[in-house]
Amino acid sequence: MTDVFHALADPTRRDLLDRLFLKGGLTLSELAEGAPMTRQGVAKHIAILEAANLVTAEWEGRNKRHFLNPVPLTGIVHRWVGKFEDARLDALAEFKTRLEDPTDMDKKDTKRHG
Repeated sequence: MTDVFHALADPTRRDLLDRLFLKGGLTLSELAEGAPMTRQGVAKHIAILEAANLVTAEWEGRNKRHFLNPVPLTGIVHRWVGKFEDARLDALAEFKTRLEDPTDMDKKDTKRHG
């Protein structure tokens, strides 16, 4: 997971991932179009993204096409974001319960303090 965080730390690499999200199957030349660096610079960033398994590539004749691999990002979401999301959903469920049946919460408060 360290490779993933390292790869995501750079704004240029995040931009490349955003572009691959919008349109997968781009060649290195297509990824380099409009980039603020040389094609070789883009190639170095893509290599880091491939090493982190955030980008996969398929050869189509002489063209190497790049695709976003969302699996490592999903792992981050489940490990780091999911636990915070669960707490938020629990709080919303409790809030909903209070709105729908305020006497139910009075019973719970009595049990805690009684």
